[in-house]
Amino acid sequence: MLELACGSGEITRKLHQDGFELTALDLSAQMIEKALEKSPEITFLCRDMKDLSGLPMYPAIACLCDSFNYILSEQEVEDFFEEVADHLAPDGLFFFDTHSLDRLQEFAEEWNETGVFEDGVGYQWSILCEDQWLYQDFAFYGCDGHVEQEHHLQRVYDPAWLEKALTKRFDIVDVYTDFHLPGIQNGEKYFYTVRKKEKQ
Repeated sequence: MLELACGSGEITRKLHQDGFELTALDLSAQMIEKALEKSPEITFLCRDMKDLSGLPMYPAIACLCDSFNYILSEQEVEDFFEEVADHLAPDGLFFFDTHSLDRLQEFAEEWNETGVFEDGVGYQWSILCEDQWLYQDFAFYGCDGHVEQEHHLQRVYDPAWLEKALTKRFDIVDVYTDFHLPGIQNGEKYFYTVRKKEKQ
């Protein structure tokens, strides 16, 4: 199995414990370093999930935890789906999640959260939606006075458009909203399972 945008490898580690043989990649060298600390026996690669050139074919590919929403244009999504399909074995499965359209309504007005982690690090988190864009800003306040800031931009796609883009290369096996609600309905996330189409 190939996991795209694996972050610090927490899901990778759990999949490995369940018996999956994994290759995982992430664009961030820092995330790959953290992942290797947790699971040195797993193959981790530092590379862009939109470019899988040189990698073999896999029975399954996964892109989880909002990672898909960092692809910011429809053309990039089309190219990404083609890249994934090209690296799936015949009948291979692709799993990914994406924000629902409800997120755009949920954060039409800015949402803010503040708190403190168990290690004493404080944080501030704000989310705001505008059109199809989701803006997230984080600030982390270390116990030593150091402040780390992150700015994230994600795009939310209409599931009707996603279906058209997917079905050029995949058959949609299942779609669930918030893990357990069948189909596209009110909720925070859509979870897709799609199968590579046979070449005609």
